[in-house]
Amino acid sequence: MNRYLDLASGPTQTHAYRQGPRVTSLETAIPHDVMPGLMALRIHTDAGAVAGVPVIGHGETYYIPTAAAAVIHDFFSPRLLGSDVSAIESHWRFLYERITAFGGVGAELRALSAVDLALWDIAGQLAERPIWRLLGGPVRDAVPVYNSCGGPFYGRSNRRTPAASGWPGHGDPGQPGPLEDNWASSNQPGDLAEELIALGYRGMKLWSFDGVYRRQGGHYLTQHDIDEGLRPFRQIRERVGDNIELMLDGHGFFSLAAARQIATAMQEVRPLWLEDVLRPDSIATMAAFRAHSPVPIAVSEMLTMADGYRQVLESAAADYIMIDPTWVGGISATRRIAELAQVHNVPTLMHDCTGPMTLLAGIQIAASNTGVAFQETVRAHLTTLYPLLIDRPLSITAGEFALPQASGLGARWQEPLFDPAHPGYRISSI
Repeated sequence: MNRYLDLASGPTQTHAYRQGPRVTSLETAIPHDVMPGLMALRIHTDAGAVAGVPVIGHGETYYIPTAAAAVIHDFFSPRLLGSDVSAIESHWRFLYERITAFGGVGAELRALSAVDLALWDIAGQLAERPIWRLLGGPVRDAVPVYNSCGGPFYGRSNRRTPAASGWPGHGDPGQPGPLEDNWASSNQPGDLAEELIALGYRGMKLWSFDGVYRRQGGHYLTQHDIDEGLRPFRQIRERVGDNIELMLDGHGFFSLAAARQIATAMQEVRPLWLEDVLRPDSIATMAAFRAHSPVPIAVSEMLTMADGYRQVLESAAADYIMIDPTWVGGISATRRIAELAQVHNVPTLMHDCTGPMTLLAGIQIAASNTGVAFQETVRAHLTTLYPLLIDRPLSITAGEFALPQASGLGARWQEPLFDPAHPGYRISSI
C-alpha cells in the first residue's frame, strides 16, 4: 500500500513515520511588545541534543499572526505531533494539499511556511550543517544585499498587549534620528545615499510614491505628484551619480494608468527595478505593464502561490521575481520557484521586511541558487529589532551577508519570547 496515501485516511496518520526523531510539541508566540505582526514558531523534538544544544526547529511568518498560529495548533497539529521530523517533503505535500482544498493562500500558507522553515532548521541541526549545504550550496562566498529604507519602528511596537499588526505596505513616515531611513529617504536622501555607500551597500529601495497614494489613491497622478515621487531619486542621482543602485517599491498601490505614468517618469533616474507599482491581482495586466515599461519590473512577494509565479514567468510579466520564504510555503516552495525562474532566465530577489528567520531562510536559498541576485535587508531591523528576537547578531559587511556557518537556519529565538504567561503564547503537545 502507498504509505503516503494511507496517511490521509484517519487521525492516526501522524504516527506512520517513525524512521527518525519525532515532533513532540508545537509552540508559537506573538511578540506583541516587539513586533506585533510576527508569529514565532518552535518545533520541539525527542532527538535530544546535538553538540550540547537541544534540537528545536525555529520558524516564523508575518501578518495576522494569531490566525497563522491557530492553523498550526488547530489544523496542523494532528498531522505533525508524533511524526518523523525528517519527512519534510511528505509533511509539506500533505498539508499543502489539505489547505488548497479551501483556498490556501492566506494564513494557511503562511503557517505552512513557518512549519517548513522549522523542519529544515531541524534537518540542518541533525546533520550539523547549515541548510544551504543540504540544498547543494555553496554557489557563492557571500550574498549581495540592498537596504530597504525602513526605520527602527517600521513593523515594531512598544506595547505588551495584543496590537494590530498594521496594513501590508503601510509603514510609518519616521522621524529624524539614527537609522531613521524612511524619514531620511524623503527628507535627506542625498545624505542617506552617501551613508549607505560608505557602508558598502549595493543599492537602496525607496517608497517615495506612497504618500501620493495615501493622499488621493492610486488611479490618477498629476505632474506635481510625479515630481514629488521623483524628488528623492533626483537628489540622490545629483549627489552620488550612479554609485548606488536605486529601486522603487510601490507596495501594490497603483492601477495600470498610474503605474505607466510612474514607469515613464522613473526612466530619468535609471532604477534597477520598479517593484509592485501595479497591484498584483491580474497577471494579464502585469504582463501588459511590463511589455511597455521603459525600466525593469520586479514582482512580487505578494503573489504567494507558486502557480502565480508560473503564470508571471510564462507571461513574461517580470524582469525579476521577488519571493518571501515565509509567505510562499517555506524553503521547500522557495527553492522550487527560484529554480523555475532560472528556467526562464529571470533572476530572483529574496524579500525581508518581516523577521530574522525570513532573512536567514532567504540567505540559505541565495547560498544554494545561482539565480538569486539580491537579498533585501532593513539595516534598522538588523541593528535595533532583530537582536530582541534572536540569539546572535546579523550583520552586513561591504554590502554582503556572509554565509551562515551555524547548523540549521543559523539562529534561535530568544527564550523569553516563549513565556507561557504572554498573551500571544500557545503550545500543543503529544
